[in-house]
Amino acid sequence: MLIERMGFIVLTLMMAFFNHRVLADTIPLLYRPLPGLTAGQLAVVVNDDDPLSQRIGDYYQGKRHIPRANMIHVRFNSTAHGLSKEEFAKLKDQVDAKTPKEVQAFVLTWLKPFRVECMSITTAFAAGFDQAFCAKVCEESRKSPYFASNSEKPFTDYGWRPTMTLAGRSFEDVKRLIDRGVAADFTRPQGSAYLLKTSDQARSSRAIFFPEVVKAFAGLWPVNYLEQDSLENKSDVMFYFTGKKNVANIDKNTYLPGAIADHLTSTGGVLTGSDQMNILDWIAAGATASYGAVVEPCNYPVKFSHPGVLLEYYLRGNTLIEAYWKSVWEPGQGIFVGEPLARPFASPSKK
Repeated sequence: MLIERMGFIVLTLMMAFFNHRVLADTIPLLYRPLPGLTAGQLAVVVNDDDPLSQRIGDYYQGKRHIPRANMIHVRFNSTAHGLSKEEFAKLKDQVDAKTPKEVQAFVLTWLKPFRVECMSITTAFAAGFDQAFCAKVCEESRKSPYFASNSEKPFTDYGWRPTMTLAGRSFEDVKRLIDRGVAADFTRPQGSAYLLKTSDQARSSRAIFFPEVVKAFAGLWPVNYLEQDSLENKSDVMFYFTGKKNVANIDKNTYLPGAIADHLTSTGGVLTGSDQMNILDWIAAGATASYGAVVEPCNYPVKFSHPGVLLEYYLRGNTLIEAYWKSVWEPGQGIFVGEPLARPFASPSKK
């Protein structure tokens, strides 16, 4: 990972990222719940040339009662890791033509492709392919207008449809993922957040925010800042954010339904695997969502989730896809995997 030199520019970026939101000033908003996206506002994109995608789409439609009009069927090559911008443009045109106007977000139903040239497929579906979302290693990329936003309708407000993929190494992995998301709804779990600064200094770049997040949520939600390389034997994991090439013992914890976990590293979002830990390992361990880079992002915290922003919106009742997307300022190089409609902190009346 090309992250050995942080320098002044990276430090400036980190401070700008944190100063964009003064969390201590926004925490009282936890007492002003937000609504969440509904099944009628989500379109499910299915690749009919991929039997696993078809199976996932059918199961998800049944579990989340997705309207038939919101099931978008297309056909494309499912063997490649990535699409060219020309291939993607044709696919996106087909999807857009079939998408009902009330749809505010997409969920994809496949493992491959996970990239469109230099950007993730979830951001490509959300905002269209744009070279500005990419970067030559340690450079900034295009920012999301949805970051830290109270928007209830991202497509209406910004022309963006936040996108997440239901991906796993098998149908059973994805089925369990979906079931966890559905089981999370309205449960108001009594869990904890764990923010780890590890011995990997370069990959702990966003740990500069962690003490402030702990302070901001004091008395509102248990947030633990730990200086150690991993967790083990925790039975209440709702949030787990760390930074390491490979995170040990993730399967030795219990993740509550709706839990979110990710690790800052270069290729965690390469869903077919690399020499670094894959975000699908979090899903297999029991998390309901994760996020990781599909191409080298450098260790800019703005390209990964800000735990404080994510907690704020999730705890206020947003769905998982809303809260996770709102926590990443520069999402172009990262892929979101998970069950998008999980809403553990919402009230049933907010359906």
